[in-house]
Amino acid sequence: MKTTLPTPSRADLTSTRVLAALLERLECSATSVDAQQYRSVVRRLADALGDTEPGAPLEALLAEFPAASQLYENQQYAHAGLCRSQLDPALEAEMQARQWITRARART
Repeated sequence: MKTTLPTPSRADLTSTRVLAALLERLECSATSVDAQQYRSVVRRLADALGDTEPGAPLEALLAEFPAASQLYENQQYAHAGLCRSQLDPALEAEMQARQWITRARART
């Protein structure tokens, strides 16, 4: 008799959430992490994120787990660039640098 395993619903993010939390713990760990374990978690989370449909539940998960958000952004880079990175801090830093350069030039 052939048994068929149920496939998880694309709407159910339970396993994806568990993997995202685990990656976050590994990222924030004060002790060294086994490279093979880290790669395994990242690979499984990448597969889970690839099977997840975009929408509010995914956005909430990515907002909660920055490491998963960065992985998702890297997966989507070919299609959307740095779609999850906030541009405001970079823009503010650039504007501040221009102000400093202008002030320095005025002094000479």
